[in-house]
Amino acid sequence: MRRNVMLTPIVTNSYRQPIQKSALAIRRFNSGCSQQQRAEERSMNAKRIQQLAAALLASATMTACAQAPQTAERQVAEREATQARMTDGKALFEEKCANVAGEKIYRKVENVEGLLLMKVRPPAGDAQWSNRDWPGAAFARESTGDEYITTFLGFEYGGSVLGGGFEPVRPDYRGHVSTDRRPGGLPGYRWVEVIDERDGKRYRITGSTKVVGNKDTTAKGVQMAMQKDANYDLKIYRWSLDKSVSTSPSPRYGVTYEDHVIPEERYLGVASSTVKVIDLETEEVLGELIRYAWSPGAPSRVNPSPWLTAYKCPGHARGANVATRKFVDQILIPAKEK
Repeated sequence: MRRNVMLTPIVTNSYRQPIQKSALAIRRFNSGCSQQQRAEERSMNAKRIQQLAAALLASATMTACAQAPQTAERQVAEREATQARMTDGKALFEEKCANVAGEKIYRKVENVEGLLLMKVRPPAGDAQWSNRDWPGAAFARESTGDEYITTFLGFEYGGSVLGGGFEPVRPDYRGHVSTDRRPGGLPGYRWVEVIDERDGKRYRITGSTKVVGNKDTTAKGVQMAMQKDANYDLKIYRWSLDKSVSTSPSPRYGVTYEDHVIPEERYLGVASSTVKVIDLETEEVLGELIRYAWSPGAPSRVNPSPWLTAYKCPGHARGANVATRKFVDQILIPAKEK
């Protein structure tokens, strides 16, 4: 009987070592090929990136070259438009100053104790001073809020002149208004009334100096003053407004204003406003102050608030913040002090 015998090849150590070396060589060969392929791929990718970058740079350069003349032309056109606007604005301002602006007094009233402020100028700041269309631009330096009210109650004083000396107030030389009471000051009104928009009530407002505290007697300056003057006043005084609901008949005379926002004029940097003094009993206009202001430039880092530096007609070299008061008291002559 014949048997099938499976023969298992016998590999001795002498044969196993060459086979292992051959397999290792094959792996190394394959690995070398892969590394070479990856290197070639990286080289090709780098070339593609360089070619793409060169193409983008060339495209950007061509675009910049094409846009450069347009940008330059646009800048020239903008400068020319700005210069034309400034020229037209100056011409309009000068024309209005020559033919429209000014103080017009139709009738005067003597010995007036008080008046009704029909409108009070609201507070203003950087947002308003830099806004071409801000309604109050023509009176940008005017006092606002309680300070506006105070200007009608304070005393007007002259000022120093070149070469020394003091110049008193006169029609052609108006001064500044202060709440200090000193010799030579021209009095304002004894009271003014306003209508509070929040409750619709009419309030009478006066002003006075009050004691608000005492000086520090341990302070060196105060001690020195006490040594020099045995009667040195240690009280601290402050001027303030007093407000109460009015029980008097409504004032006969009133002051109001109307700010003008005319688009074509504001485009040229020109603003205007009218102040009116009115006999509320007869509705007669006793006088008008028409003011124009011109700001040649837009807000900038050098001049962020153009309306504060605007040209004005008519204007005041001194007391620019009390222009309305100094017009009104030419018509409604304040009563003399008692």
